[in-house]
Amino acid sequence: MNRITPLILAVALFMEQMDSTVIATALPTIAADLGVGPITLKLALTSYMVALAIFIPASGWMADRYGAKRVFRAAIVVFMLGSLFCAISDSLLTFVAARFLQGMGGAMMTPVGRLVLLRTTKKSELVSAMALLTIPGLLGPITGPPVGGFITTFFSWHWIFLINLPIGLLGLWLSSIYLPEIEPVETARIDWTGFLLSASAASGLVFGLSVMSLPALPVWVGAAATLIGFLSMILYVLHARRHPAPILNLTLFANRSFRASIVGGTLFRIAAGATPFLLPLMLQLGFGMTAFESGMTTFIAAIGAITTKFIARRAFAALGFRNVLIMAGIFGALTTAANALFTPATPILLIMAVLLLGGFCRSFFFTGVNTLGYAEIEDRAASQATSLTSVLQQVSLALGVAAAASILEASTRMSGGELSLGDFHLAFAIVAGLSLFAVVPFFGLPRDVGSAVSGYRRASEDETISVK
Repeated sequence: MNRITPLILAVALFMEQMDSTVIATALPTIAADLGVGPITLKLALTSYMVALAIFIPASGWMADRYGAKRVFRAAIVVFMLGSLFCAISDSLLTFVAARFLQGMGGAMMTPVGRLVLLRTTKKSELVSAMALLTIPGLLGPITGPPVGGFITTFFSWHWIFLINLPIGLLGLWLSSIYLPEIEPVETARIDWTGFLLSASAASGLVFGLSVMSLPALPVWVGAAATLIGFLSMILYVLHARRHPAPILNLTLFANRSFRASIVGGTLFRIAAGATPFLLPLMLQLGFGMTAFESGMTTFIAAIGAITTKFIARRAFAALGFRNVLIMAGIFGALTTAANALFTPATPILLIMAVLLLGGFCRSFFFTGVNTLGYAEIEDRAASQATSLTSVLQQVSLALGVAAAASILEASTRMSGGELSLGDFHLAFAIVAGLSLFAVVPFFGLPRDVGSAVSGYRRASEDETISVK
């Protein structure tokens, strides 16, 4: 396996992870500087993910039509421009718009990078390749909170977005030299009707659920946007059944492993999207920590995540996708629920230990679902699978942020007071309960599902032979 390819592609994931963790840590400070509340500023989080949901469906088509390497490099440039505009923003409107531009670049970077990996890697080496792809990307959560917290506390939050510029330039240089060329392939005309319907569905759902919890906008605005999103989703399903080449190929759900990875991954990512939003706010608003102290506490989760990458292949080969995903999902939900028990009196070392274990479990789960989803997908359907997977991933993460903020807002309205520690505890308990349902789809899978990728069956056969 060519190890340089996933490491170069991981530059894109690094920038996205760095960016998301930095803004989550600096959210209260940015909100105060822009003259809005921290919950209102979650529009900056959701606008980024709405842009991802809108433009990801076209990523597979563009990669096939114009070449994956060319699209990947152009996406890095767009993301860098968005980062620059974030750094010079001086109002809520300009900041949200800059985040949307970042999302347009991110919509092409990660799914197209994953497509390059799928088309240049053997199935038997996919677990290791996915692990290599994720390792540098997980450096973002490690460096994001402490670096972002340090810069926000001692300098200015504007500088945190400028970090993406040298990283992006490095990615452009390395991809130009080392990234393999994947020639464009003949494609049908883009499904414009499907693109508009899928964009309306994703943006309507994410924006609508988010707006319903915003104190600055009437509830009916959010309800109307959510209703438009649901109607657009229904219309897209009807459209996709008739169109010969829909922009999001729903027939992929007929594959059992792909279907289980999407359903389970979506439910689990709602909690994964809520946690980076809730935890820094709880530590800063509920515990009285500075942004830097909060970042130095939460970064430990990424260390747990990185640890799994060195043992992932052996774990999946020994136990199989089904067993590992069930165990990782259950323990991941329990560690999320443990956040509801944290108080200012809880020892910091105990908090960090729980976060470390949570990062370990979540990383195993995501490595598993990301690989299992492609285990039985044919090469010709790879671009469609990456587009569909990526858009649902981002929508579920956005729904996690929207759900968490909605719970906080509803809890404060019922209590009639200011945002309190109990509101955060309630939010963590609810999202943890929801994420527990993520393991249900995997119980119906055979024990050796995806064995051609994990090597689980071969490991079992080797043990049988040795006994004989």
